[in-house]
Amino acid sequence: MNMPLKTELTDQTAASLALHRQEVILPTPAELKQEMPASDFVIRQVSEQRQAIRRILQGSDDRTLIVMGPCSIHDEVAALEYGRKLKALADAVSDRFLIVMRAYLEKPRTTVGWKGLLYDPERTGAGDLNGGLRRSRRLLLNLAAMGLPLATEALSPFAMDYLGDLVSWTAIGARTTESQVHRELVSGLPMPTGFKNGTDGGIAVATNAMKSASHPHHHLGVSATGVPAMITTRGNPDTHLVLRGGRGITNYDADSIDRAVSALAEAGLSTAVMVDCSHDNARKQAERQLDIAREVMAQRRAGNSHIRGLMLESFLEPGRQDDGGDLRYGCSITDPCLGWVQTEALIRSL
Repeated sequence: MNMPLKTELTDQTAASLALHRQEVILPTPAELKQEMPASDFVIRQVSEQRQAIRRILQGSDDRTLIVMGPCSIHDEVAALEYGRKLKALADAVSDRFLIVMRAYLEKPRTTVGWKGLLYDPERTGAGDLNGGLRRSRRLLLNLAAMGLPLATEALSPFAMDYLGDLVSWTAIGARTTESQVHRELVSGLPMPTGFKNGTDGGIAVATNAMKSASHPHHHLGVSATGVPAMITTRGNPDTHLVLRGGRGITNYDADSIDRAVSALAEAGLSTAVMVDCSHDNARKQAERQLDIAREVMAQRRAGNSHIRGLMLESFLEPGRQDDGGDLRYGCSITDPCLGWVQTEALIRSL
């Protein structure tokens, strides 16, 4: 009597699950890397770039770290053109700045919206991770081949298994800084990582995250061959704070930075600070980034050695546009960006 009932319940459970989700099998991280491998040159280059970033954050290299590029990448051709321009500029100012290109392939959403090239490369709303994974890895390989250090935001912990070997610096965004999963992820990442302050503008969640990520963890994950695994991490010693403002609060002024540095020192953490000149610091007005960058660099020249970096949102064309059929080439479809002419003039002026 019980066996048919059990079978019936199992069938009902499977049917109910099928109504709520569908599964598409993806390549494992090992398979994708075998299909689209990084050359020995790129592997060596990424390792050297990570070490250069560490030296700046630790204060043994007095250059300024600048992470800059599109809010998100929706057009690989435009991203590669931007990368070529950025590489030429980076070489020209390499005695003063280490420039890292934002290659953001995932977009956190407050509610709903396009989630980035990785998830929906054709922007149809249907999603295509098979295509997105390959297009994202191909783009990073092509950018890395130019000699550019690359930055991304770690949103899905699984995405880093596919792409992280090509990334020199990683951000944890304001929405995910408080996440246990992301703190565990960072504790196992091999590159320097910046934690942004919370969406309310406070830095407590970021300091707690830095503490957590610096320690070893055991957590649930997936191996390179695609099977469930217990992941054991050593802890990441190269985390730092990114100030991005929040909910009407800006925190790039000297007093805000001093308070942040004092809180970091009291917590026994790295006092290296990067200022995100966009987001709430700029109140979503791209051109405000120009004045913010100049003010922050003036603080650094005046002797605030804790300021180690800037973040800018910049693309080929200024502003932003709504996604649609007739897009302006090189213009963001998410947050507004500085245009290239403004970007180059700013960097050279600094």
